Amino acid sequence: MDLREFQVTHAAWLAQNFPNVEPWEALAGIVEEVGELSHAHLKGHNKIRGLADEAAMKAMKADAIGDIFIYIASYCNTNGLDLETCILRAWSEVKRRDWRLNPETGVSDG
Repeated sequence: MDLREFQVTHAAWLAQNFPNVEPWEALAGIVEEVGELSHAHLKGHNKIRGLADEAAMKAMKADAIGDIFIYIASYCNTNGLDLETCILRAWSEVKRRDWRLNPETGVSDG
């Protein structure tokens, strides 16, 4: 499944399950899941809360990444954005940057 197909499928799921969702709600979900990802890193680094095991920490990170992606699709769907276009536009800018050669701006002057 490509990104566009995923977004269309997700939009149908979202409409079925959360027909009255507000466009900002997905942003709150993204923030929450980024917090869970941060939690996995912090607790894993400190080897506490059951995350001393590398597999447990990796599973928690993977779950958070998947949830972040789904919330990003929700955000795009409720705000009229095409996920693939957003990613490709950003990547076309980011991939031109070379922070090692141009540590101030990432781009060459010429």
